[in-house]
Amino acid sequence: MRRKKMKNLIKWNNPLHGIINFKNLIPLFFLKKRILLFEIAAIVLSLFATLSGCADHYSPKPRGYFRIDLPPKHYQNFDTTFPYAFEYPTYATISPDPYAPKEKYWININFPTFKATLHLSYKTVHHNLAGYLEDTHTLVIKHIAKASAINDSLIIDRKRQVFGLIYDIEGNDAASPYQFFLTDSTSRFVRGALYFNIIPNNDSLEPVIRFIEKDIRHLIGTFRWKKIDKRNEN
Repeated sequence: MRRKKMKNLIKWNNPLHGIINFKNLIPLFFLKKRILLFEIAAIVLSLFATLSGCADHYSPKPRGYFRIDLPPKHYQNFDTTFPYAFEYPTYATISPDPYAPKEKYWININFPTFKATLHLSYKTVHHNLAGYLEDTHTLVIKHIAKASAINDSLIIDRKRQVFGLIYDIEGNDAASPYQFFLTDSTSRFVRGALYFNIIPNNDSLEPVIRFIEKDIRHLIGTFRWKKIDKRNEN
């Protein structure tokens, strides 16, 4: 009896009773719900496929570095009272080595635009050439820990009596990427080492290193020994 009264109450309070058959709406509701779920699933799958396709064609861009403007190459003579002479670029300056005030023939060739310095040291040979060669070798070997490769090339010029070895030190963290020594094999010895006054990152410095390398090779190619008073050589 109670169920019947409740049924009549629902019919009475429903203003749409007789217009919409609620029994027929139940399966329609679930049908629309299923269609909506299928549409959402299709959108998600389509989005996932799009993202996957983008990921397949994505490749990381190489690290970029600021563009470095390299000046035109022009050279000038370094021909003074020193026991050697050579040509060096006009965008470089020469100064005494501040850390070796007693060595009057030690100089720095400065490249201010690139914050680089080529250190040149000079020694007279008194039956101790083997010792200077060993010292040079030791200083190069110190860079092995940070170097990926060390390539050397011989210098032999009998006409100018210039003999030596160039060390091209590869590696992103190598402190000195380029070193060399020159000697007349009997009485004189010069060592050169290139350093940058910045944290080593030779990947980004590669264009500058190769640019200065050409200047160093030009220096070596124009290098010559000079006759001076032996009493003033040391």
